[in-house]
Amino acid sequence: MDPASTPDPPQVPAATAPEGPPVVAPEAEHEAITQPAKLLRIATMVRELLEDTRQASLDEPGRIRLRQIYERAIGELEDVLSPDLQEELSSLAPPMQGVPTDAEIRVAQAQLVGWLEGLFHGIQAALFSQQMAARAQFEELRRRGLPGSSDPQAPSSDQSRGPYL
Repeated sequence: MDPASTPDPPQVPAATAPEGPPVVAPEAEHEAITQPAKLLRIATMVRELLEDTRQASLDEPGRIRLRQIYERAIGELEDVLSPDLQEELSSLAPPMQGVPTDAEIRVAQAQLVGWLEGLFHGIQAALFSQQMAARAQFEELRRRGLPGSSDPQAPSSDQSRGPYL
């Protein structure tokens, strides 16, 4: 994507249909997630890896493999994020160098899991905000009366004219 081009409107996944069309978040101008189901799969994988590494001591080949998985997960996440979120993720999850220690792997994974949970909370907040805005709009329409409808207590125009025949 050309950095000079205008980014797409912000999008967040619908809670009931993660594979469905994204929902626009009104308060964020540039943040978007293009494939929410993929994001959820990667987040679940990273969380499971973190749990597994907490319970086991890894040898050098295992730590190298985890570093590769971590870096691939970051790359896959960047594919589904807007440029703004990609930049934020890159600043919080820099690539690991050489053979990381168990502690470095745990810290990096915990940091990534924390960032993803924050992202999910942001999505939930955006959805809640949209629901509240839609509810307020509905209540306002209801208060003013829906267009084309009349007050149920008022007589309809057909009743005031008499029988149709």
